[in-house]
Amino acid sequence: MDYGHPLRFGVLLAPGEHVATKALEDLVDLAELSEELGYDLVTFSGGPAQADPWTLASWAAGRTSRVRLLAAPARDGNPAVVARAAASLDLLAGGRVDLALATAHTPDADAVGEAIDVIRGIWSASERSPLYVEGKHHRVAGADRGPAPSRTVPLWIDGADPALLRLTGQKADGWTAPLALGTPPAHPGGHAEDGTAADSAPADSAPAGTAPAGTAPAGTAAGPAPDGSVVDGVWVGELVAAQRVIDAAAAEAGRDPREIRRLARIAGRFTADRGGFLTGPPEKWVADLLPLVLDAGFATFVLSAGDPETVRRFAAEVVPVLRTAVDRERRARGVAESAPARSAFVRSKRREGIDYDAVPASLAATAVEPGDAAYARVRSTYLRGGSPGLVLRPGTPADVGDAIRFARTQPVKLSIRSAGHGISGRSTNNGGIVIDVSRLNAIEVLDKETRRVRIEPGARWSDVAAALAPHGWALSSGDYGGVGVGGLATAGGIGWLVREHGLTIDHLRAVEMVLADGSQVRADEQENPELFWGVRGAGANFGIVTSFEFEVDEVGDVGFAQFVLDATDTADFLERWGAAMEAAPRDVTSAVILGRPRPGQPLIAQMMAVVDSDDADTIVSRLQPLAATAPLLDYSIQVLPYAAVMHVPPGTHDAQGEPVTRAALADHLTPELSAAAARLVRSGLTYFFHIRSVGGAASDVAPDATAYAGRSANFQLVAFGHSRGDLDPAWDALLPHFSGQYINFETDRRPERVHEAYPGDTLRRLRALKRRYDPAKVFRDNFAFDPAEEDVTPGAAAG
Repeated sequence: MDYGHPLRFGVLLAPGEHVATKALEDLVDLAELSEELGYDLVTFSGGPAQADPWTLASWAAGRTSRVRLLAAPARDGNPAVVARAAASLDLLAGGRVDLALATAHTPDADAVGEAIDVIRGIWSASERSPLYVEGKHHRVAGADRGPAPSRTVPLWIDGADPALLRLTGQKADGWTAPLALGTPPAHPGGHAEDGTAADSAPADSAPAGTAPAGTAPAGTAAGPAPDGSVVDGVWVGELVAAQRVIDAAAAEAGRDPREIRRLARIAGRFTADRGGFLTGPPEKWVADLLPLVLDAGFATFVLSAGDPETVRRFAAEVVPVLRTAVDRERRARGVAESAPARSAFVRSKRREGIDYDAVPASLAATAVEPGDAAYARVRSTYLRGGSPGLVLRPGTPADVGDAIRFARTQPVKLSIRSAGHGISGRSTNNGGIVIDVSRLNAIEVLDKETRRVRIEPGARWSDVAAALAPHGWALSSGDYGGVGVGGLATAGGIGWLVREHGLTIDHLRAVEMVLADGSQVRADEQENPELFWGVRGAGANFGIVTSFEFEVDEVGDVGFAQFVLDATDTADFLERWGAAMEAAPRDVTSAVILGRPRPGQPLIAQMMAVVDSDDADTIVSRLQPLAATAPLLDYSIQVLPYAAVMHVPPGTHDAQGEPVTRAALADHLTPELSAAAARLVRSGLTYFFHIRSVGGAASDVAPDATAYAGRSANFQLVAFGHSRGDLDPAWDALLPHFSGQYINFETDRRPERVHEAYPGDTLRRLRALKRRYDPAKVFRDNFAFDPAEEDVTPGAAAG
């Protein structure tokens, strides 16, 4: 009986009764040591008069960064409270928490089963309905769900009562066998096989929920197992019998027994002479543990040892040798090592068209499916609701290649996501695959002299600004710090420093990316220069950039202003503001927001501006012409670090529905465009109308120098509406006034939009690149152009 699970090793931290502060500190120190030595987990136990294991686990979580934490909540805890506590700790600990259910205090299997239903129901935050559980022991009447842990937290059951074994097979993720920590099971007459007294194990060595030392598992007979299997005093047959009860219950519930991990607590002594079970030199320990893997189904061993020396020696002299022995025996027996199978619940939520069993091993551990607790945090984006069938979260460029190679074999939609803030991009979908590169988020200074930095696509611009600030640097990016680097830095990048320092792509010096076939390439002005040209403005069509190299600017504190203006005369205000911006020095950039008119109230305009100066007189002189564009109702001016302007706390997205937007570039806010825009705003068909100033340094670059062709534009406009059927006709009336398109804000999928963004020769060059790098159109969900399409530009009318 070997389930093929990878071996995992841990250390048990079990305080004695009435422990002193120093003893508790020593336990947490031991948790740190366990991580340093390469252990996979630490577990915590305690009885009624002992330190609380949950508190210990929380303290250890703050002192470690990798090792997993398996702990039981407070005795007789409310399962809804337990669920939220476990999820909170898991989120704070970076997804490292396992939850043990203290069956010693709650031996009723029905009560434990109901607690599992409540806990998992609370974690199912992707279900938008309240939680109801009508149980005999636990009742929940309309509780709010959440928070969800960072990933599905495994639930472990500790005990060998037949009812608990069956419950393990039905609902749990792991079983902790109530072994006597190295003391062999009792024999008739009360003595162990090696002649020692059956109660020789220390009384405080068994954690809460284990059988008393020297006893056989509850529900099994003491003495030799039916098959007579004996491993130096451990009756393998008794353990196998318990495993078979679990497996039968799992099969009856429609589960794969391999879903359930099996954990054994062990204790022993390193001695020169061979003694009883786990007593002797390291090779004796290996010989004792090997049958528990190969014949009894255990793959997780937790060492109960209070002294660091035993912990060190076990890690150095037992663990690697046991791994080698297990690998050798498994190969000889034809047993393939594999992670525990996905639970029946998770499998039941899978979507058609995706071969989940073929997900590459490099991605399986971090992949999120609809049945996972983490799904609520990854299904949607900032503005768009989604229900993808699979979210792949690669952590390296090689993983990205594996993700692309897998995704291109699946007959479902493919979306790419960096931080999930995109408006135009389809960074989520319904039933398809999302490749989420948010784990690729490093920011590194390559050369201080040239201000060369390397930034990965999953970083947010808020994080970038914070990382560059200590050097006195900044990189012009979007105007909202929650936006991810990947989507913006492959499209353009219109931000608060654009008029003085240009677009984000104008600072790009090289990229490393993964192409549609999964291969990795570098592109810059010398190596793959045509691809480098295309990435700067249309990068989403050719691959996934895994790192960007930028040359950043020296930027100190800036002036940040917010104005509230009476825009009742909307057309006049827009025309005056546009003229003021075109006449303004390049060190000032501003944007205007208009909402839906309210009956009986003036139309309010919000204006925000950044002045790249920390001199008060300069800031005021730059802002005065802008403040004079309409009656001023209120204002605020601050001198702030650029990082403070861009600061946005990290968070998750939970949008619903689909955004409806239209966007465009304009060279000037002419009287005609200002009047047409005013009519649109006054119509009430847009609830958010936004104009950002561009021009300046962005216009110094030739229109054919990058795939972003809108270099003549001084303004970028976007309107949000509730109905595409209403917004499109109203916006289409403005088309004659526009000069181009910035694709990142547009959600209209008609082909004219592609021609507006990439006119003439630009589109011909891009199609040639598409034919070379993505002829199968793997990347097709974000304004992709068909490489085989004829180069015929549609008429200007949207139709």
